[in-house]
Amino acid sequence: MSDWSALHLTQDLGAAPGVAALGYSAFALAMTVGRVSGTAVQERFGQTGVLVAGGLMAAGGMLVGALAPVTWLVFAGFVVMGLGLSNIFPVAIGGAGALAGPGGVATASTLGYGGMLVGPPVIGFLADWLSMPIALTTVSVLAALAAALGYAARGAGRHPPEA
Repeated sequence: MSDWSALHLTQDLGAAPGVAALGYSAFALAMTVGRVSGTAVQERFGQTGVLVAGGLMAAGGMLVGALAPVTWLVFAGFVVMGLGLSNIFPVAIGGAGALAGPGGVATASTLGYGGMLVGPPVIGFLADWLSMPIALTTVSVLAALAAALGYAARGAGRHPPEA
């Protein structure tokens, strides 16, 4: 979001640079609100609920953010995406630790931070090859995949080992 949201707003929707900067700010504020309330949300809905709902919210929000024809709707999509993404990483790290110990945390962290390094250049190449809105929809696909993986992994590590 920090790499491409303002460019999307200025180039694809003609937003002024100051308005485009607010797009990322809306996302970051929603992410902050989601993280601050994350413990309460996880206690209420559980890890699977947070992963599935968060992934689906992020996927839908990014689809709106990438494909909406007006700035205010893009902002709304960015907010929904921020709320959805806010707790996926912390919950995934916690789940990986519970399931596989320190090695699981290391693997999940490496994948997460690796995605933050690889994602922006990939989006840039796709934007150059296709278009920025289409490139940004790849984030939706990955968020939906996170929701599916969260659902598929429900209950993992909670069953007693078989003898």
